[in-house]
Amino acid sequence: MNTERMKSLGKKRSVIRELFEYGNKRKAEIGAENVFDFSIGNPSIPAPKEFSEELCRIITEENPISVHGYTSAPGDFFARKAIADDLNERFGTDFSADNLYLTCGAAASLTVSLSAVVNDGEEVILFAPYFPEYTVFAETAGAKIVTVPCLWPDFDIDFEKLSESISEKTAAVIINSPNNPSGAVFSEECIEKLGKILSDAEKKFGKKIYLISDEPYRELVYDGEKVPFVTKYYNDTIICYSYSKSLSIPGERIGYILVSPKNPDWKELYAGICGAGRALGFVCAPSLFQHMIPKCAKMTSDISLYEQNRNLLYGALSEMGFEAVKPKGAFYLFLKTPGNDAAEFCERAKKYEILVVPSDDFGMSGFVRISYCVSAEQIKRSLPAFKKLAEEYFR
Repeated sequence: MNTERMKSLGKKRSVIRELFEYGNKRKAEIGAENVFDFSIGNPSIPAPKEFSEELCRIITEENPISVHGYTSAPGDFFARKAIADDLNERFGTDFSADNLYLTCGAAASLTVSLSAVVNDGEEVILFAPYFPEYTVFAETAGAKIVTVPCLWPDFDIDFEKLSESISEKTAAVIINSPNNPSGAVFSEECIEKLGKILSDAEKKFGKKIYLISDEPYRELVYDGEKVPFVTKYYNDTIICYSYSKSLSIPGERIGYILVSPKNPDWKELYAGICGAGRALGFVCAPSLFQHMIPKCAKMTSDISLYEQNRNLLYGALSEMGFEAVKPKGAFYLFLKTPGNDAAEFCERAKKYEILVVPSDDFGMSGFVRISYCVSAEQIKRSLPAFKKLAEEYFR
């Protein structure tokens, strides 16, 4: 690792975190009710009641030495088995506990996975727009980033550009569906085509190309949308998951890596995952939340409230003249900025105490991300401010 790069990362927060801290400052100055903070994806829906009850039961009834002690490095067997059983039941798969490695959330899952499959100087393909920290994780693993912009207006994969971008240096491709920041969901047809292109590229270049699917929003979909389970369509798949969004527990940092057993070399890959976890210090995910998994793996928070927020915000902003694609999942609205200057738009929005994230760090210009995982009341209070902002552009 480059020490100067680490210092640089430590001195400058991500644009999302910078806005979040700016919002906290403004709330202290003028009152939280007067700041319309749409900067960070912090769930506003409480965790399921049964989740809290199970944690209380574990703490009060189970052996405290076991609850708060070390588990095996890849995670407790019964927790991993519960996840495998849940996935098998829902998706018709055939996973076992041995295919899973428990982590401190999706960020740890991605970091470990990339370190396990990327050699220095190899390339990782990202579909823009993408979560900005992907570049940090991949570059720290020694990779060079190759960006493939998705197609406007639906944010589908541009397969022609993808095919042109794959080379003998390609180590991995990262997908995120439902997507942060666009809310797009890749269809089954899209995933099938992606799998075919990657399989053909593996044969052409005589090497493994891993498809890393980042899935913290898997359960957050609307209008009956279905999220294809990627291991069914491509053998060399790694799933990175977090319970942060589905259970509304982002601060608890619990998730997993799933290695597909369809990969003939999955045991070697899994050994690489374990080795990367050891090297990076990501062993024994939080024990208390491992104990929670057998009872809570099937649960989700009440995501219908996010759907109501989506409909309210998308409908109101569309009526004002703003342009966006209605999100199919996650809890973000990706708004096309009039004039194509996202930074300028965000500065204008600040005049009305609206905090939204410019798209440049997401690998795309000309958009802003609006996190609607806030209270419906905040959205309603913000609409007059958005109206004033719209009038600056659409007089």
